[in-house]
Amino acid sequence: MEEGIDVKNIGLRGVKVADTRISDVDGEKGILIYRGYNIIDLARSSTFEEVSFLLLNDHLPTQEELKRFQSEIVPERKIPEAILEMMKWLPKSANPMDVLQSAVPVLGSYDPHLNEETREANLKKTLRLMPKLPILVAVWDRIRKGKNPVLPRSDLTHAGNFLYMLSGSLPDPDTARDFDTCLVLHAEHSFNASTFAGREVASTHAHLYASVAAALGALSGELHGGANSEVMRMLLEIGEVSRVNSWVREKLQKGGKVMGMGHAVYHTEDPRAGILRKISQKLAERTGERKWYEITEAIEVATREEFRKIKGKEIYANVDLYSASVYHMMNIPVDLFTPVFAISRVSGWTAHIIEEKFAEAQPKAELYRPDADYVGTYCGPQSCEYVPIEERSK
Repeated sequence: MEEGIDVKNIGLRGVKVADTRISDVDGEKGILIYRGYNIIDLARSSTFEEVSFLLLNDHLPTQEELKRFQSEIVPERKIPEAILEMMKWLPKSANPMDVLQSAVPVLGSYDPHLNEETREANLKKTLRLMPKLPILVAVWDRIRKGKNPVLPRSDLTHAGNFLYMLSGSLPDPDTARDFDTCLVLHAEHSFNASTFAGREVASTHAHLYASVAAALGALSGELHGGANSEVMRMLLEIGEVSRVNSWVREKLQKGGKVMGMGHAVYHTEDPRAGILRKISQKLAERTGERKWYEITEAIEVATREEFRKIKGKEIYANVDLYSASVYHMMNIPVDLFTPVFAISRVSGWTAHIIEEKFAEAQPKAELYRPDADYVGTYCGPQSCEYVPIEERSK
């Protein structure tokens, strides 16, 4: 660490930047709350559509409200023909997150309420954008594989329709329900990197699509949304349960990280990890692919034991550890794991963007503009003396 840098300010850890009514993370107790509701209860009893309504409207929907909400988002399961053609011209090797991020601002240009800045207009934008993200991801996967896109169905859930469009086959109800639970778990997580990016851009009065595109960019990094793909690559590299202990020991003794273990906020187990562990176990039994669950479980045990030996403290699984095996057993390609994260988290992002723009507690005319401590060089009493280029010796 360079002299003069305040370690407390690295990564804005512990720095409060805004008030929010959307969610709360209690890292000490391992509790995640969406609008007052515990994630454990929501994952057990709710659906992604219900949770999206909750995040956007600050209350769980009645049957009539949910029916109306679904009637607004289902017809938006389509993308403009021009965007479809644009995707066909992209290199088949393009990263799916880059494709997704590039398509979102273009979608905005088709939105009749793009530059209308009212709460109602932004809710309409959200209801147009949210159902389009899974369509973009599924269509891109088909295009890059030389297959024709599968048309969406109006009789399937948000989760079930994505799995159907990805594979071309109707998912079994248990898998569709498990995937729906995954979307509930990934929908929101307070001021994480991507949410902060979206809110920061929204604070400049940029439109909702630009803010979501910024959030997508932040999510693409391996230390954020890209971590679940890295977990799966780790599982594929290890390959067998018998190799787990030696692999983990070597990785940690060399100062490396075991992806999917540890969290910037939680000091106990991430509550989402426990739910995903159970889903992974169920999928392993249902599909017969026990290998991936067993390797993941062994990694968790070995990492915790080795971490105690080396660091003398505990480390716990986070949301990414078991989500990797879950998505793999659902036949979702590894490089789509992060886009899957995005098709869920867009409900949380848009809730935050709308809150940033319109919450009464937020200062209306302020934009995020943090300060920094300059620790660079001063060449003279005030600044470096400029020497013309022809007179510089080096």
